Amino acid sequence: MDANKNEFYSPNRKGKLMNTNQPPNQPAESAKPKTLSVKETIALFREIQYPGTSNKAKRRGIRNFAIATLMLDAGMRIGEVVQLKISDLWFSEKPVETIIIRPDISKTKTERALPISQRIWQALHQMKNHYWPAFTLTHEGFAFYSCDHNENISVRQIERIFAAAGMKRLGFEVNPHMLRHTFATRLMRVANIRVVQQLLGHSNIASTQIYTHPSKDDLSDAIKQIETIEESVQA
Repeated sequence: MDANKNEFYSPNRKGKLMNTNQPPNQPAESAKPKTLSVKETIALFREIQYPGTSNKAKRRGIRNFAIATLMLDAGMRIGEVVQLKISDLWFSEKPVETIIIRPDISKTKTERALPISQRIWQALHQMKNHYWPAFTLTHEGFAFYSCDHNENISVRQIERIFAAAGMKRLGFEVNPHMLRHTFATRLMRVANIRVVQQLLGHSNIASTQIYTHPSKDDLSDAIKQIETIEESVQA
């Protein structure tokens, strides 16, 4: 076999060696989580929060914005968000300070605590005013629903909402899980990997290690730093 020493080969299903162009034990580019830049996030959230001018669209935007915020600011899984009860987010006439992900809705069946951001706090107040009337605050109704708080909004509904918003504002469909990926990638810059693992609810730290890759913002910042160095030398 005549192969460049820097190329890597692996057998396909028929046993023929195929050039993967990837070193051994290194994940392919497609295996890395897709994230959003700061500008993309701002544009996406603007579309999600303000989908139209009618009262119905404005109310729907409040719900969708709260869902998006829980994934971007707390790293929640979409499957966890849709199963949240009002009592998980609102207690004693105010938003909870920490969201407790119950074992029965957690993917790993373990409980974890997520401190809320200021943006989540504001989003929950909006939900209380427009989606959680006083009589429901004592019930175990679902926090996010379409018509009846006894039936939660589906994962598929949220996927369609985010895909449409992404296509309209960014030119590509956005999967809700990209917000969790973005949260994890940003968190990795300011916290150690064990903190990230705990907040994401990973049982295996290997699942957390994929977020050590540079994001689009990291690459942009690196180029800007080079330009700054050159400008200081020339000055």
